[in-house]
Amino acid sequence: MGLGGGLGGGLGAGPGDAAYSSWLEVSASHLKHNVAAFRALESSGPTPRALGAVLKGNAYGHGLAQVLPLVHAGVDVLYFIAPQDSLTVRAHESAHGLSARQVVVLGAVAPEEAVVLAREGIDVVVADRSWADAVPSLRAAKLVRPLRVHVHIDTGLGREGFTLDQLPRETQFLADAPDVFEPVGVLSHFANTEDVTEQGYALAQLDAFETALGHLTAQLKPAKPLQRHIAASAAALVLPRARYEAARVGISLYGLWPSPETRLSARLVLGELPLLKPVLSWRCKSQVVKWLPAGAYVGYGCTYRCPEPTRLAVLPVGYYDGYPRLASGKAHVLVNGRRCAVLGRVMMNHLMVDVTRATSDERPVTATLLGRDGEESVSAESLAGWAQTIHYELVTRLGAHLRRVVVE
Repeated sequence: MGLGGGLGGGLGAGPGDAAYSSWLEVSASHLKHNVAAFRALESSGPTPRALGAVLKGNAYGHGLAQVLPLVHAGVDVLYFIAPQDSLTVRAHESAHGLSARQVVVLGAVAPEEAVVLAREGIDVVVADRSWADAVPSLRAAKLVRPLRVHVHIDTGLGREGFTLDQLPRETQFLADAPDVFEPVGVLSHFANTEDVTEQGYALAQLDAFETALGHLTAQLKPAKPLQRHIAASAAALVLPRARYEAARVGISLYGLWPSPETRLSARLVLGELPLLKPVLSWRCKSQVVKWLPAGAYVGYGCTYRCPEPTRLAVLPVGYYDGYPRLASGKAHVLVNGRRCAVLGRVMMNHLMVDVTRATSDERPVTATLLGRDGEESVSAESLAGWAQTIHYELVTRLGAHLRRVVVE
């Protein structure tokens, strides 16, 4: 099919910059709905808690540039891994005359980056004693105010953070440099809240977290009580004790349940499940629609052979874009509200799908790779299952080069 034919007909010719393209749609209304659902959850106790949005991993693959403007007004804290990503918040606020939100960098920070973050009023996480090496450069920078820090406690994940055995010996440098560090928070990460319905290990982590808090409060003597945060999406839903002063909501902000176990536990804990609405859809216009005769092979390795005459749509999207190769021969896409099987192997830049019963001619079609089309839908969980992975990996590996379009 020629260039003109590739652009004609079907849904959304506009979102793609190229003649043949796929694009991601970010639903503003669904995202705001999910924020409101967690806002109601965090406000259900005797003391309202801060609602935090985790925007790491390019906003879980949804697009930081698209998501940040949609959530800024609705949350209290914004969490990142990369320091450079956190600075986009201050740039956004400056450009639009917005009040500054609390911003926390959860990942590694170099000393020179710490100076920049301190000047921008962005919080960092101190997870080991190497931060003592940053004291000279922070002092030399003559900061107007100390760097705001959250102390990371390893309560049982075995990743970053000070263990109980290291307190207070390894954190003394914080107390010795009040001109450099301003302790404002304490955090940890759960190891196993999503894969189970019995939370004994998580409760033991909470005990360790509260013991560590006592040590730190006595040692650091903060001007205000330390902001405690340990609950990500799953714990925010199923462990009320873990909510503390702030929650770090990631995957569920985007309308995805952390796991089936979390959904089951939430029903038991909350009584009524909050409605989470998936924010992301992925669509692609066909490059070619053609007939293949019975017996024709499709794709590399000749792994599929047509049992009957088959109308085939070639989609210009593949594993380069983040569509998982392990979904070959198992996945479906949606065309005109009908499920269409992915035939043969997923290629670097192409998928082939059976549209025999989804369209009556060879005109271009638009396929939905993720999301809803009519009464049918393909969820991130389904596509991840076909690819033998988890939906976290699926959405965060969507190519940064894909155009992301905010829709209502």
